[in-house]
Amino acid sequence: MKKLLLFALLLTAVTARAQFAPETDDDAKYATELIKPGTPAPDFKMKTIDGKTFKLSKLKGKTVVLDFWASWCPDCRKDAPEIVRMYKQFASPDVEFVGVSMDTDIEKWRAACEQYGIVYTQVSELRNFKDTDIAQLYGVKWIPSMVVIGPDGKVALSTVLSYKVDKYLRENTARSTTQQASTITKFTIDGDHGKLAAVLQQPSTTTPCPIVLLCHGFGGSKDGQMFDLIADSLAAHGIGSIRFDFNGHGQSEGEFKDMTVPNEIEDAKKVIEYVRDLRWVSKIALVGHSQGGVVSSMVAGELADDISAVVLMAPAAVLRDDAIRGSTMGKQYNPLDPPEVIELWGNVKLGRNYIKTAFTLPIYETAARYHGPACIIHGTGDRVVPYTYGIRYHQLWPGSEYHELETYDHGFSQNIYIACKLASDFLIKVLK
Repeated sequence: MKKLLLFALLLTAVTARAQFAPETDDDAKYATELIKPGTPAPDFKMKTIDGKTFKLSKLKGKTVVLDFWASWCPDCRKDAPEIVRMYKQFASPDVEFVGVSMDTDIEKWRAACEQYGIVYTQVSELRNFKDTDIAQLYGVKWIPSMVVIGPDGKVALSTVLSYKVDKYLRENTARSTTQQASTITKFTIDGDHGKLAAVLQQPSTTTPCPIVLLCHGFGGSKDGQMFDLIADSLAAHGIGSIRFDFNGHGQSEGEFKDMTVPNEIEDAKKVIEYVRDLRWVSKIALVGHSQGGVVSSMVAGELADDISAVVLMAPAAVLRDDAIRGSTMGKQYNPLDPPEVIELWGNVKLGRNYIKTAFTLPIYETAARYHGPACIIHGTGDRVVPYTYGIRYHQLWPGSEYHELETYDHGFSQNIYIACKLASDFLIKVLK
């Protein structure tokens, strides 16, 4: 019996670590022979779709995105709208897109380009994929594949996953955007368990504008790339935001072991009371990630008349089921009689009251009272909170938007820009 118990505890610990361990992706399987970053990009000369001669070296000094595809390839057709979107967003005098087709039938190639609105340079040898010189030159064994060549002429990225190209272009290419000036103020607000550290980002405008509360997850904080990206995007469109640390988190007062979802709900209500009194605020919206998503959904239900929009990012409604099962963040306990303190990682301790309140938390019953605009974003690769919990919210709120990001994990680390853009675009659409 002791051996079985020890095995169970070890399995639990391994599972908990695995939830946050980096996952291998399709590159590990399909891009093994693809030309490696740091390699000088081989020059090549090919005919374009309209019969002209194209030479890669003519684009020297620019960032070049090579998209290896074919009209007969199902995965390529699935990716085509995303490649076109990236072209429209990032193409510039300094960034060129080149489609390298593995087609053998020029008419089918032309038809596919017309169907998907592909207008950037297209080249092909019009030979069987495995017989092409370009496939051998760049180590392309699978399509779609993409290679990004830097201004220095060296390969900067090679992948079979288009979202990695999107992420690279967002982080490494200069784009001029019209930004609306904003003022950032740091201060504290009285919360349920002491002072809450907050950051207010106010657009420079003389007319009333909306404000969005950004609610972080279990063990998180107001600081980080996710909320930075959303807040900056909102500010650029004349929408304010307020980020804050829940009690026992980040720079706020209180101890983590005293934190519960109900007192985080009270924290959020205190912040709403604060922003409601700001003369320049016209509407209030909520964005919540993970446990912050649960808090946001329940606050929206309780204050349905005050909330104009809600965005849930990987909402962690699993926390109630975890408490009922007696397993939180991989730690096992008796859910009917939890210990006073549960040690999670490092010196982080979770209090008994968190489990007891989560056990009977009316998450969906409360959230159902909200009937306004809503958007749910969840990844199918989320091993902390299965994406089915996002679907449940979508079903709970008729008319809500639901964005399912294939393979994305709990923190949207595959391409956080995509998740944040979905959130900010929705808010801009419904609030302005």
